[in-house]
Amino acid sequence: MEVFVRMIDMLVRLYDLPKSAEMYQNVEDAGIILRRPGAYEKHLVEDFVREHFSPKWVSEVQVAFSRQPITCFIATRNKEILGFACYETTNKAYFGPTGVSEAARGTGIGKALLMKALEGLHNLGYAYGFIGGVGPKEFYAKAVGAVEIPGSDPGIYVDILPEPLF
Repeated sequence: MEVFVRMIDMLVRLYDLPKSAEMYQNVEDAGIILRRPGAYEKHLVEDFVREHFSPKWVSEVQVAFSRQPITCFIATRNKEILGFACYETTNKAYFGPTGVSEAARGTGIGKALLMKALEGLHNLGYAYGFIGGVGPKEFYAKAVGAVEIPGSDPGIYVDILPEPLF
């Protein structure tokens, strides 16, 4: 039996994002660095995403690294990647993919990476951003005031090729 998961898109007002300075300070106080990775770290970010998430997301990370500046942020502590967030990869003005390792969840990294990426979209001149194929819609609604886009399931995610079984 196939399980159907609803994956709607959400819209964010980039010109009205919550203030982020205190959140960034809290993450920094926990010894976590938020930054754009260097081109020379591409393989390391890809390896992290491949190990913890999805091969499809690795493809999107590769797109982020083809941009100048790189449209990805990472969170590190003690020179270890804990999470990442990309933007402007799947489509123009789109946020994602993003993920935080299981061991680092609950530290505020996910929200901080979300804000960095959305600020990156705003800095590109967008007034609105899209969060495509959302899983935790309550998180995005609370964190940045994102609203569901009616009729957006499946949105752009139609006829996605499956991963090979071998």
